[in-house]
Amino acid sequence: HVQLVESGGGSVQAGESLRLSCTTSGYTCGPSSACCMGWFRQAPGKEREGVAAIDSDGSTSYADSVKGRFTISKDNAKNTLYLQLNSLKPEDTGIYSCAARNPALRWMPCGAEDALYFDFRGQGTQVTVS
Repeated sequence: HVQLVESGGGSVQAGESLRLSCTTSGYTCGPSSACCMGWFRQAPGKEREGVAAIDSDGSTSYADSVKGRFTISKDNAKNTLYLQLNSLKPEDTGIYSCAARNPALRWMPCGAEDALYFDFRGQGTQVTVS
């Protein structure tokens, strides 16, 4: 049974930073595991947007809207996925959710935009930038 639990959201001023964490159980993303994990967000009145993704070898992908400001990483020993959010803008406000690709679907691409379609998802954490 796969579980993803996000934490680290909050309310900040524009230009500040946050680090989101996603603790996983029942899912591993170590080297050569063919895994893929990512983050997507839902802003009020907007469509969901895939933000970032990382594969088992550490290769990353970002949406253009966050490139250069956000960094995705993972700690395999802690079964934790991170998203570092720097230089936050009001338009970054939204609910941020982590997601993991079903290991049986290793043919599925591992891009930021693909995180929207992964089978396993957390409940999300709110990020508010004013």
